[in-house]
Amino acid sequence: MATPQANSPRIAINKRKEQRPCFDEPLGESLTLRMMQIPAGTFMMGSPEDEPERLGNEGLQHEVTVPSLFMGKYPVTQAQWRFVAALDKLDRDLKPEPSRFKGDMRPVERVGWYEAFEFCERLSRHTKRQYRLPSEAEWEYACRAGTTTPFHFGETITTDLANYNGTDEEYGAYGRGPKGEYRGETTAVDYFGVANAWGLCDLHGNVYEWCQDHWHDNYDGAPTDGSAWLTDEEGARRVIRGGSWDDSPRYCRSAYRNFSIPGDRSNLIGFRVVCSAPRT
Repeated sequence: MATPQANSPRIAINKRKEQRPCFDEPLGESLTLRMMQIPAGTFMMGSPEDEPERLGNEGLQHEVTVPSLFMGKYPVTQAQWRFVAALDKLDRDLKPEPSRFKGDMRPVERVGWYEAFEFCERLSRHTKRQYRLPSEAEWEYACRAGTTTPFHFGETITTDLANYNGTDEEYGAYGRGPKGEYRGETTAVDYFGVANAWGLCDLHGNVYEWCQDHWHDNYDGAPTDGSAWLTDEEGARRVIRGGSWDDSPRYCRSAYRNFSIPGDRSNLIGFRVVCSAPRT
């Protein structure tokens, strides 16, 4: 993997062996789901007004306190999806091979919010632990891992560190960072081997990730306890986070937020899971 040029902004890279508290959830023979412990804490959610290319729906910045939880080290992979899809149905069918871009270690995509919810419900029943989608606040808190910069890497990002569209004529670079390549498809979740301070990978780009929350146009009235912000509208648009393989880097920032209808099965969207209860 290429290293950033000497005159590029500093980018923090964590490629050390696993040192954070975690556990491996067995899913079958030689298949596990690694869950990283995310410590409780308080952070400023949203982007500051001087962050380059910020959007109005990322404000106003507000303080949120998030309880400790476990979060998947990676987005759910196609191998993990296939195992859970073979478990007994609860409310809806799950296709064993929904993804456009095939590969056991690639993130599952072309799954809607309802399918992601069904996955969590089946996984919970199978493991006897409560798995679910993260709240939007949990997602951003875990992504930042104590940082306040646009990316957990630092002030900018490169296509040596994440999978996004780095060739766009106008938006292929972010800040003082360089342009890069456009792979045109997903990559394996461990392709870059770069983790944030809490051991999470693949948060910027590759696939957007479904959150629990219903979409709101800004943070006016948002919860401050890390919980999901819901309405009474069952079919409400759901929050997605993290950018994708097809997006420019500005859409991969920690604070960037977007939405999609819950039935959307786009090859840009996947998800990762959280588990609130510690392993016993």
